Amino acid sequence: MTFAIASPGRRRVLVGAAGLAAAPALLAQPARTAARSVLVAQIVDTSPTQQDVSRDFLIGSRAAWQDINQKGGLRGRPVQHVSIEVDGSAASMKAAVQQLLDNPGCLVLSGTAGDPAAGLLATELRQLAAPIAHVAPWLQNSSVEVDERTFPIFAARQEQIGHALRSLTVMGVSEVGAVYASQQEYQLYQQDLERIASSMKLKLQQYRANGDLDRLGQRLTPGTPAILLFVGGTPELVQFTQGLQKQQRQRYIVALADVNLQTMTQMGGARSTPVIATQAVPMVNASLPVVRSYRETMARLFDEPPVSLSLAGFIAARYTYEVLRDMDGALTRQGVLAAFQRREAVDVGGYRVAFNPQRRSATYVTQSMLTVDGRVIG
Repeated sequence: MTFAIASPGRRRVLVGAAGLAAAPALLAQPARTAARSVLVAQIVDTSPTQQDVSRDFLIGSRAAWQDINQKGGLRGRPVQHVSIEVDGSAASMKAAVQQLLDNPGCLVLSGTAGDPAAGLLATELRQLAAPIAHVAPWLQNSSVEVDERTFPIFAARQEQIGHALRSLTVMGVSEVGAVYASQQEYQLYQQDLERIASSMKLKLQQYRANGDLDRLGQRLTPGTPAILLFVGGTPELVQFTQGLQKQQRQRYIVALADVNLQTMTQMGGARSTPVIATQAVPMVNASLPVVRSYRETMARLFDEPPVSLSLAGFIAARYTYEVLRDMDGALTRQGVLAAFQRREAVDVGGYRVAFNPQRRSATYVTQSMLTVDGRVIG
């Protein structure tokens, strides 16, 4: 599967019909494939609201697996990294899961993106009681039930919001707003944000754009909170901040980890509104070994700038590899699941994965700020 970036228009467009045809063909040959390689599958959501996230996350994972193969693979065997597209629907997810479960050569599901797909997959595997590990998904919804098959390593929305608002609440902020880019975001995340706000003793006002974000930005009243949590993607946030330019009152936007600040500046967003963006990974210019490896690998294999979402995909693949590499015994689906169920702490080049009692490794959060003059500072 291949992605192409379209410079004009609302979204990058996912293309590559040849790749889409190839994935089922590869999965239809489990015996020969398993004999010579290790099959790792990655499910990515190509629906309109998730294309940006999925594209960047997949590129980072692909870079990591290619680098691993260039350095000898896994226990001397090449890793066959297969990406499967879903369209955001439950039916599409069910079909993808069944396709993968029917192939005994598929050992692990790694790096599901974006968040709605990760939640659907976690639910589907739990309902099926499927004996396969679902590793390092881009699972942002902190209300999704995590069982013994799903292993989230990235901080969920609750930790991200807490990190961004902690200093503001100390300063006396008692009320925030939540802006949902569409009805879908509202249905998926309303209860999650209400629970988070309640736990932080914050009054929450909620706003649904219903597709007209520019107009919503213009129509905010003086009673709207000065701090707004934005739930949606980068193009939608650009539209919202363009509407806010016509407001006299200064607002501060807290965007969650699906937003790419660099892309925002390129699209002309936030010219008068400061935007704080949380990230569940280190800064892409950090000196941690895994981040240095990511930058070097991306520069060598892809003509892509370093961004937080592709770094997350890279870390997801590296974490999966580290656990598989250190397993005792043969690489079997049941054995791989058992290895992840032990939930041992793993240091992935300075990015530490250590699970809490809620079965999440969810403590690492950084944040960047897009200033009104277009600078990104962290």
